[in-house]
Amino acid sequence: MLTFIGLGLYDERSITVEGRDALRDADRVFAEFYTSTLLGTTVEELEDHHDVSIEVRDRAGVEQRPDDIIEAAETESVAFLTAGDTMISTTHVDLRLRAHDRGIETRIIHGVTAQTATSALTGLQNYRFGTATTLPFPYAHGADGLPASVTNTIDANREAGSHTVVYLDIKVDNEAATQRVEDDEAVAEYMTADVGAELLAEEYPDLVGVVVARAGSPDPLVEAGTMTELAEREFGDPLHLLVIPGDCHLLEADALVELAGADREALDIV
Repeated sequence: MLTFIGLGLYDERSITVEGRDALRDADRVFAEFYTSTLLGTTVEELEDHHDVSIEVRDRAGVEQRPDDIIEAAETESVAFLTAGDTMISTTHVDLRLRAHDRGIETRIIHGVTAQTATSALTGLQNYRFGTATTLPFPYAHGADGLPASVTNTIDANREAGSHTVVYLDIKVDNEAATQRVEDDEAVAEYMTADVGAELLAEEYPDLVGVVVARAGSPDPLVEAGTMTELAEREFGDPLHLLVIPGDCHLLEADALVELAGADREALDIV
């Protein structure tokens, strides 16, 4: 049996009760923290809190060399951990399909996702979000300006009146991913919202954005402004993401004004 478990958004306590029980009952536990990570804890604290031993795999160890995970699941109860909700990344879908090819039963135990937390924290309705996109560090895509994958998504969603979640790039190895957020070396690999807004401001200087920082933590932050304005502010510790509101219902506009300090006159209200 191979059980995929979403750990939630922040620390060792963010997991669901069902996920916690399955984790503690597993014979062997694997995890990856390159698609996302928990900045309120470390691997060691996860192990101590749940009384388990966790084998962390890097990207290659999951995508190119997953045989040890699959082979263990053939004879044992194996848990595979990810931050947020499992199956959000195609990496995890691929691993599940590989298990099915070997006749291994799989199970999914969901966790809270950044997408649903963002909807809840901003007051924007979940069904009114369009396609999400990821804003990479400039050195990661090597082109001048914003990648077409970003601008095309934003433009298409705006044309449709839909909201856009812009995930901010994470470039971190497994060692850095297990460090606490105050470790400067690890933090440097997480794009912050001011950096993301500065990049977006090159194309969309007056576009309203909403920063969501530390969703799932005891001190989440939600703050609105134009991309130019957001680029000049600081939002504290990661993880951060940006939301670009589309057409807002009156209740959504009320929520952005009250919860994020948005300028009502700058919003597109329908």
